[in-house]
Amino acid sequence: MSQDKPFRFSLQSFNTDSAASWRNLIAKTENLGYSTFFLADHFLSTGPALDSTYHPPQMLAAVPAIAMALEQTSTLRVGCRVFCNDYHHPIILAKEAATMDYLSEGRLEFGIGAGWIKNEYEAVNLPFDDFPQRFERFAEFVSAYKAFMSGEPLEIAGNFIKWSGFSGTPIPSQAPYPPLMIGGGSKKILTFAGEEADIVSLNFNNRSGMLGPDGMTSGLAAATAQKIDWIKKGAGARFNEIELEIGAYNTIITDHQQATAEAIGGALGMSSGDILSHPHCLIGSVDFICEELERRRETYGISYIAVLDDGTNNMVETFAPVVARLAGK
Repeated sequence: MSQDKPFRFSLQSFNTDSAASWRNLIAKTENLGYSTFFLADHFLSTGPALDSTYHPPQMLAAVPAIAMALEQTSTLRVGCRVFCNDYHHPIILAKEAATMDYLSEGRLEFGIGAGWIKNEYEAVNLPFDDFPQRFERFAEFVSAYKAFMSGEPLEIAGNFIKWSGFSGTPIPSQAPYPPLMIGGGSKKILTFAGEEADIVSLNFNNRSGMLGPDGMTSGLAAATAQKIDWIKKGAGARFNEIELEIGAYNTIITDHQQATAEAIGGALGMSSGDILSHPHCLIGSVDFICEELERRRETYGISYIAVLDDGTNNMVETFAPVVARLAGK
């Protein structure tokens, strides 16, 4: 049963103040028992294009940073949570993924999504097509990714991907391919993820193209239960094979739980109860957070938790007591 899956924890990094501090963060992530170190896949720095989306800027490009993190570590899994399909040429991204898994001897986790920050597209003159077309491109890539990793001769004639006359190389260390994470928050994406993914990353429905109350509302407890149902419908009999992952975007270990929840809820038009039970929030003592994660695993089947390090919050150490208590259990 999905409720019985052992806990795994990841740290997702956006920024660093130096190369040395970034290497130190990776070392701590491995040494403190986290399963995975994640990058995101955004390229805008601070400025008006990104400021209006309320999304944190990302300093490092995902692929070379992932490769360097894999080289620095020996047991830590590393990946992208998640690659934006439209930001990469399909054949290059597939070959980069296979190469990183091959050279790391099987420590890549590969996440992919359809893209959502309209301002980021527009800032670099990349067409932001309507969702159905972005989804079709994304779905074609998922199929092509699996075919490439097989090492078999490729003959793909899709609307967007047309590959023929060659085989995928190198063959990755993990068979049949590095675990596929699909992230999103809409019915269409999550149903498809249930059909195709090894790991489903539950996210907000980011239809507004920005972070804010609309996204937070789409991640409330009842909405998350609905998302699980969409995944189940897509997965059918294979649902119990899927690992459910979620980003705890508001993670605050504090002895002032109620006041903190009221402040966050007040800013978003939500009650403190909404915030404390919000699947994307973890607010309270270490004891409370551990108990709440066990409750959520029982309720939703979510066993894989990502916390965010923005370069200033020292989340890797702050959250380590939870990792130490629950990882693998």
